[in-house]
Amino acid sequence: MELKNICKAYGGNAVLKDVSLVIPKGSHTVITAPSGGGKTTLLRIMMGLEEPDSGEVIGRPAKQAAVFQEDRFPDEFTPVNCVKMTSAHGISRQTVLEHLEQVGLKGHTDKPVMQISGGMRRRVAIVRAVLGESEIIYFDEPFTGLDNDTKMLVIDYIDRHTKGKTLVFVSHSPDDEKLLNAKKLRIV
Repeated sequence: MELKNICKAYGGNAVLKDVSLVIPKGSHTVITAPSGGGKTTLLRIMMGLEEPDSGEVIGRPAKQAAVFQEDRFPDEFTPVNCVKMTSAHGISRQTVLEHLEQVGLKGHTDKPVMQISGGMRRRVAIVRAVLGESEIIYFDEPFTGLDNDTKMLVIDYIDRHTKGKTLVFVSHSPDDEKLLNAKKLRIV
């Protein structure tokens, strides 16, 4: 996927100005910028959820998945239901349970998501994106609310289950580039 001269402003405030970058197929990329620097806006443009004021996105994959900054779950659904509703047709409950357990959610898979912690909900969102039928996965600050040990568990899970997929992360952590074995792109 290629972004050419992407510009975006809100009410006269330029958030992105002439951003150009290439995301090679199958690559892992970490996008960094100061707070308010347009990282989430750039991801939304990459996903086709928002249009740039000018510039173009070339080669956007048709099958996409995302972990957004905010949780997007029906409160009464269980983690298993949240994952199954966006996963490949025919995925078994057992497969979903195995994936949720791999990110440390054993014993919490049948509670409504409104009854589990924010860090647990983040892990449900990550499993949901990983198990979705996609060529590319966007991760918008996916490790928020995770302690270091849990973060490492989740990074290992992502690495094991996304072979061949393009991964794009937005992060504030300077360590994430190395931990994710990713190329770092800084937007200013």
